[in-house]
Amino acid sequence: MNETGVRASTHLHGRASWPVGAIAGLAGGAAEVGWIVIYQNLVGRESGAVARGITQSVISDLVTAPAAVPLGVAIHMVLAILLGVVIASLVSRLLPRIVGTAMEPVVVVLTLVGVWAVNFLVVLPVINPDFVALVPYGASLASKVLFGFAAAFVFSCAHRFRAAGNEDRREANHVQ
Repeated sequence: MNETGVRASTHLHGRASWPVGAIAGLAGGAAEVGWIVIYQNLVGRESGAVARGITQSVISDLVTAPAAVPLGVAIHMVLAILLGVVIASLVSRLLPRIVGTAMEPVVVVLTLVGVWAVNFLVVLPVINPDFVALVPYGASLASKVLFGFAAAFVFSCAHRFRAAGNEDRREANHVQ
């Protein structure tokens, strides 16, 4: 089978894309948290302020609660998982020919840059203008690009895993 046939038979469809998307979202969300913690510490700021800002953006009444920081991280991770699932679904449905190619990570990272632009230039200035000032645009954009690379890595691993499984099945069928 040619490479296009393998690619077409290994990309994710419909419900099959959500587990990989969830893992990609977890990886991307964790990359963002790690980056923000490192960045905030390097510039002498408290990293918990960003998590509290997330809580304030979503559930403003809980921003002063003792659990505001872990709640902010939890909210961030839930949103990251949802974002990973959406990206996995969109790429597999709208652009199936790029799955497993060098274009897939480019599209994933560019999609995350678009998400960053909407969040930081449109949504957050309306719902929580203070949040936008917590981390400079460059550092927050870097966090979203890291999300994109982490998610793209998960998608690439999933594609290779599926391709290897398909190859094993073809070989088993050929032996029989």
